[in-house]
Amino acid sequence: MSAQPQVDYSALDDVALARLCGRRDGQAVRRLVSANNQRLFRAAWSILKDRTDAEEAVQAGYLSAFAAIDRFEGRSSLSTWLTRIVINEALGRLRVRQRRRDQLESEGVRLIESYRERMAQASAAPAPDVSVAREQLRLLIERAVAELPDIFRSVFVLRDIEGLSVDETAEALGIAAATVKTRLHRARGKLQQALAPEVSGAFSGSFPFAGADCAALTERVLAALDLA
Repeated sequence: MSAQPQVDYSALDDVALARLCGRRDGQAVRRLVSANNQRLFRAAWSILKDRTDAEEAVQAGYLSAFAAIDRFEGRSSLSTWLTRIVINEALGRLRVRQRRRDQLESEGVRLIESYRERMAQASAAPAPDVSVAREQLRLLIERAVAELPDIFRSVFVLRDIEGLSVDETAEALGIAAATVKTRLHRARGKLQQALAPEVSGAFSGSFPFAGADCAALTERVLAALDLA
């Protein structure tokens, strides 16, 4: 029996990689998930503004994508296709959350976002060292982005933090390219007003989702597909 040829996964185009994922090739799935975790997490967070909810949305989005990946035809990049699926998943979760919130508020219950409590606690802490100061800077940036209006936040995260092109962002969000440009301009203006000039270039380090977090999500997706 002749040996099976080795697959050079790094040389696969999107359609070929999708076909291998459709056949539940473990290495192909791992490669695809690991390469897209951070982008998808950031996209989900831009809508949900909660790390746990964003992780759950990404995992659910992956499972939906792998259930339909045999239908991927390469009309857009595989990353953009995945981003659109995760955005739809996050939007669906946001609608459910909003319905629950409306129901609670109609009964006189007010929800308090946990990050406000954390920021209040941090303000009472002793003078930070350098590493803590950097963490506070990251939280400051994340809070400023979180407070952007919904229609601006997702465009900003996908364009300026994740680095998608105007066309990729437009396709992922289902809006016109001109709208992407307008919303990004408005988002940048609002952030310039909210942040001091010396921190405006620090966005690339915000919303980290790598290392152990990224690896753990990859393993959960593989386990859900019985590929662990």
